[in-house]
Amino acid sequence: MTTPTVRPGNKLSGTLSFVLALLALSVFINYIDRGNLSIAAPMLKDELHLTASQLGILLSAFFWTYACLQPFAGWIVDRWNVNWVFAAGFFLWSAATATTGIAHVFAVLLILRLLLGIGESVAFPSYSKIIALNFPEEHRGIANAMVSTGIVLGPGFGMLFGGLLMARSGWRPFFLVLGLASMLWLIPWVKWMPKKHVTVAAGSPAAPDLMEFLRLRSAWGTCIGLFADNYVSYFLITWLPFYLVRERHFSMDSMAKIGGVAYLLGACFAVLSGWVSDRWIASGASPTLVRKTFTGGGIACSGLLVGLAVVSGPVYCVAALILGVVFFGVCISNQWAITQTLAGPQAAGRWTGFQNFIGNLSGVVAPALTGFVLDRTGHFYWAFAITTAVALAGMASWVFLIGPVEQVRWGGMLGSTEPASSRG
Repeated sequence: MTTPTVRPGNKLSGTLSFVLALLALSVFINYIDRGNLSIAAPMLKDELHLTASQLGILLSAFFWTYACLQPFAGWIVDRWNVNWVFAAGFFLWSAATATTGIAHVFAVLLILRLLLGIGESVAFPSYSKIIALNFPEEHRGIANAMVSTGIVLGPGFGMLFGGLLMARSGWRPFFLVLGLASMLWLIPWVKWMPKKHVTVAAGSPAAPDLMEFLRLRSAWGTCIGLFADNYVSYFLITWLPFYLVRERHFSMDSMAKIGGVAYLLGACFAVLSGWVSDRWIASGASPTLVRKTFTGGGIACSGLLVGLAVVSGPVYCVAALILGVVFFGVCISNQWAITQTLAGPQAAGRWTGFQNFIGNLSGVVAPALTGFVLDRTGHFYWAFAITTAVALAGMASWVFLIGPVEQVRWGGMLGSTEPASSRG
């Protein structure tokens, strides 16, 4: 099977649309798997007699391996066939999820979360590489938006259906069924994976070295921006169920419905924002204006609304949280399109890997820091305030620290040279 060529202005072929659907489904599974432990947190805390600090460490353990392996994962997907690297990672994280359902010791749960992080570490470098290879600029908004729907749909599905199932049957069946059923995804992927892939030998002119990357101001802008986006996301994924149940005294069923509605709307607005951004660019607007408007504006609104939730009454708290997730969906629709355009196909994997390394350190910080703040103060006020401050810093990074959104010239290769103002 030959991968269809996508030319500017053309619609995506049926085959490539199916590949995009598979990628979106994989992100959906990815985010259920990384967030499912937080849904089980109230039950898990009681079963294992954990303190809030211990629970925070357990919730953050996934990110220890996930974040630290990002640069290596980016290097792998640029050097090897990205499709098979991604398939191997998918198998490992699904197996870790299923095994979690039969673990009864804290240490074993910790190890399985570390393995989950290893498997998922190749995901986003692979997504960026595949999209950069197969989708031109005017299709990257919707392509990234479709993939990013999993970032909000996954936690929403986990909270809604996972929460309802756990309330009735306990938390273990959800992990077992999810992990084993997820492996069925590998069957259509092996058959329909795109054949187009580029491997770049280390030291070739098209392969930027680390120092060349670190000298780019825009590179640091994407890293700091992603850290802020992820801080908001991981704070909500890991602690929102616990906050709604224990601080706001919602039932597990109510928590599940609130989370499900919020993340479903967030997914819808992510797709809508991706489509609008592509149409805006097609009408003549610059990618710089379009991509920065959605990423910077989205994360700023999300952070402010999440911050308002903690000082509001129950009704306004729920409304603010739902709108916060909606604007997070607006933000993520375009964040990876910026990276893919700046890096180009040759460097998309390693740029994404390094950016995801910095960005996912927030997954180490946010859950653990929230647990320590909760132990120290006894309530969530300062945890929410910190989240809002980080989100506003992210807005500044996306809008002001990143230069023009156009391909960087790597080692003299074709592409647009990044202006001197955007270099460190």
